[in-house]
Amino acid sequence: IASGLDLAVLPWDSPERLHLMVEAMRLAFADARHYIADPATNPAPLDALLSADYAAERRHLIQHVRAMRPPTFGAPLPGSDTIYLCAVDGEGNACSFINSLYMGFGTGIVAKGTGVFLQNRGAGFTLMPGHANALAGGKRPYHTIIPGMALKDGALYAPFGVMGGYMQPQGHFQVISALLDDALNPQAALDRPRWCLLDGDGASTLAVEEGYSVKTMARLAELGHRVQPVSGRARGVFGDGHIIVRDPDSGVLFGGSDPRKDGQVAAY
Repeated sequence: IASGLDLAVLPWDSPERLHLMVEAMRLAFADARHYIADPATNPAPLDALLSADYAAERRHLIQHVRAMRPPTFGAPLPGSDTIYLCAVDGEGNACSFINSLYMGFGTGIVAKGTGVFLQNRGAGFTLMPGHANALAGGKRPYHTIIPGMALKDGALYAPFGVMGGYMQPQGHFQVISALLDDALNPQAALDRPRWCLLDGDGASTLAVEEGYSVKTMARLAELGHRVQPVSGRARGVFGDGHIIVRDPDSGVLFGGSDPRKDGQVAAY
C-alpha cells in the first residue's frame, strides 16, 4: 500500500506524511485482522493480498483531506514483555530474533523441570463463529511476533525489529521509512518520534509521541484522527527497537538501539 505513496517528498514530521502512513497502516490492519490466522487451517490469500493491483485498490481508499473509518475485525488483547535481538557476522550472515510470553508470565504455567514459562498467545483468537481466526484446537492464533529482515537487491540490508504488541508492524513501517525515505542511520531512525494506533485496528486512538509539533497534531485532529499526545514514561507504548544495517560494498555494520527502553549495540 505504502509503495505507491511518495513519502520521501514530504517532511518526516509533516501532518500530510503522518496522515498517509497512518491510513496505509489502518488498511493493512483491517486485512490482517480478517485474513491472517493459522495457515494450516485458514490459509490466507497471500498472493492476492500482496499483489500490486490489490495494494493500489486499497490505496485509493485513502483520502488526503480526512481520516477514514475502515471496518475492524477481531479483538485480540495487546501484548507485552517482548524481547528482540539481531546479529550480523563478518560474512553477512544475520539473525533477527524475537520472543514473547505475551502477557506477564504468559499462561502462568511452567514446563516441568525447565523453569520455562509457556506463552499465552492463544488470547489472540476470536470467539466469533466462522471467523478465520476463530478459537480451535491445534491452531495458531493471529499474533504480532514479527522479526524483520530487509534485503536490498537480493543481499542483506538490515535485520531489525520493534517490540510492543501492535506497535511492532507500525514501528517497522516507521523505522524502514526513516532508513529508506529519509536516509537516516539506524540510531537516528530509532530516536525519531513515533505514532501508534493503540488497538491495532482502523478505529483506534492515534497516540503521537512528544517531538511532533503541536501544529502537526492539531492538523491530524482536523483530518479526523483521534489524537492522543504521549510523553514521559508513557512513551513505552511506542515500543523498543534494534537495527543493524550492513553496507553492501564494504561490509561495514551500523547499529542502533532504542533509547525508550534498555538495550545496546555491541561489536565482537
